[in-house]
Amino acid sequence: MEINGLHEYGNGSSFEALIDENGHVKNTNNGWTTVVNPKRQRKQQVKEANSADLDKTKSNGDGNGKSIFQSLELHGEERRRRAEEQRAAAASALSAGESNGKIVVSDEDSEEEAANQSGTANGEEKKVKQKKPKKPKVTVAEAAAKIDPSNLVDFLAEITTSYEKQPDVQLMRFADYFARAFSSVNSAQFPLNKILKESTVAKLAEIPLCYIPEAVRKTSADWINQQPTEELNKFSLWAFRSVLEDIVPQGGHKGSKQATQPVAVKTKVALFVVLAMVLRRRPDILLQLSPTIKSEAQIQVQDRLPMIVWSIAQACQVDLVIGMSLWVQILLPLAVGKTSTPLSRDLTLQLIESCILENTKARPILLNGAIRKGERIVPTSALNLLMQAAFPLNSARTKGTERFVAIYPFLKELALTGSHRSKATRPVAQQLLPLMATAISEENPGLTNEASGIFIWCLTQNSDCYKQWEKLHIEHIKASAIILEKLSAEWKNNVARLSPLQDLKRTLKSLRSKNQHALEGEVGDARFQASVKASDKYCKILLGRLSRTAACLKATTITALLILLIAFFVTLALPSLEPGELKKRALEFSRSFSS
Repeated sequence: MEINGLHEYGNGSSFEALIDENGHVKNTNNGWTTVVNPKRQRKQQVKEANSADLDKTKSNGDGNGKSIFQSLELHGEERRRRAEEQRAAAASALSAGESNGKIVVSDEDSEEEAANQSGTANGEEKKVKQKKPKKPKVTVAEAAAKIDPSNLVDFLAEITTSYEKQPDVQLMRFADYFARAFSSVNSAQFPLNKILKESTVAKLAEIPLCYIPEAVRKTSADWINQQPTEELNKFSLWAFRSVLEDIVPQGGHKGSKQATQPVAVKTKVALFVVLAMVLRRRPDILLQLSPTIKSEAQIQVQDRLPMIVWSIAQACQVDLVIGMSLWVQILLPLAVGKTSTPLSRDLTLQLIESCILENTKARPILLNGAIRKGERIVPTSALNLLMQAAFPLNSARTKGTERFVAIYPFLKELALTGSHRSKATRPVAQQLLPLMATAISEENPGLTNEASGIFIWCLTQNSDCYKQWEKLHIEHIKASAIILEKLSAEWKNNVARLSPLQDLKRTLKSLRSKNQHALEGEVGDARFQASVKASDKYCKILLGRLSRTAACLKATTITALLILLIAFFVTLALPSLEPGELKKRALEFSRSFSS
């Protein structure tokens, strides 16, 4: 057994028996050896010394056996008690502050909290932080109403003089003026994204200029009209992209260092207002920018489309011809192409329905301006797209189909308007004829009927279209057979429009010759051969009708000559009759002859 680092003797002798009277360990002959652990012995000595010091400290107290740290402990307890009371008072003040909306205790910083506790211990009141007063809510209309027109006039005169040879700087200062005017408008009062996405196009066309006083609009418009076109182009494109980038962030994912930072709300409102004033005063600017906008519209179209529709709606308010041209160039391909969506179709149709067709003055204005600088506002390619949208297969019809059917007749009129066989219609006929041949071949009854009618219109407008038909005949044999059948079925209605008939007669003979070569060579499958035979059949029918028509025309001509001769001889035989009487009898004679 081990006791205090020593081992008990094996014979059971006690520890005292091993010590002599001088304090030395007795030497025994039992063979046992004393083993000492120095490390454990030192630890035991340190422990005994610490215990002795503690007893001494207690005995050296204040004479009553109290510790010298007792006063400090009491002071600490008192300080903690006061801190608890102060925290309770602060909590009550905080509750009262929340109910009154006036007092807020700041506890955001641990150091500040420690300082407040220390101050409480010294009898000081805890500091409280007042809430910042809320900024008043200001709408765009209220901010615009505060603009002084006379001050705007002076400002524009000043920047025009100061930056006479720097129109780009003038335009930026102009935008900065409105940025200061709308600096108090926050995003809650002008949620542009929500306005663009949730407003109808009819309402969107009035925003934001419906909030701007007339005097401010007129002053700004007059000044804008004096700026060079090139600088207005650059400024408008910059403003358009700046607003658009705030709606659709560009340049990378969220958190990317290269991501474009959105413009401030006041700047966004100002650019929106200024851009609207530029487009209202100079809508031709948007027409010049249409190629750029059209290319950019293909990217993230769902987010960009409302802004693009808004821009075109501004142009429609002042120039219907430019508005229609922009609608055809930019929006129509997005509404009827392969990438079209319900949203793109709806916004596109809303614009033409509300901003163009509902205007009672639109039809005469657009018909007079259907050809602008030698180009039609509804070109042949656009008419082809519209026809495809208005006459789809029954399985492909959508909610927007009926709306396309409603607008199609007027847009077709714009695409085909012009005098018979004039310079305006001849090139259109040549461009349309091959497109119609392709459309007829699509085996869509509604589309085939409409395209056939336009194909025949092309023949009536340009004799060169007959030569085009001859070249396309074998390639589009089915479409050619359908055209010949329609000519035969509606001969009485078409014969007058197709006059002179010599071109048609020559083409029919050419088509028969091509048919004979195809039948002899046995080219193509059974369906192709059936179409060739049908084509040849109707060619024979039409040639027979042309022969009869020619005979009738010849007889009519001879009859007219006989009437003139008879009238001449009657005049010689009856010289006593007055001229008026002779004319009367000649008319009666001609009527009886013709009956």
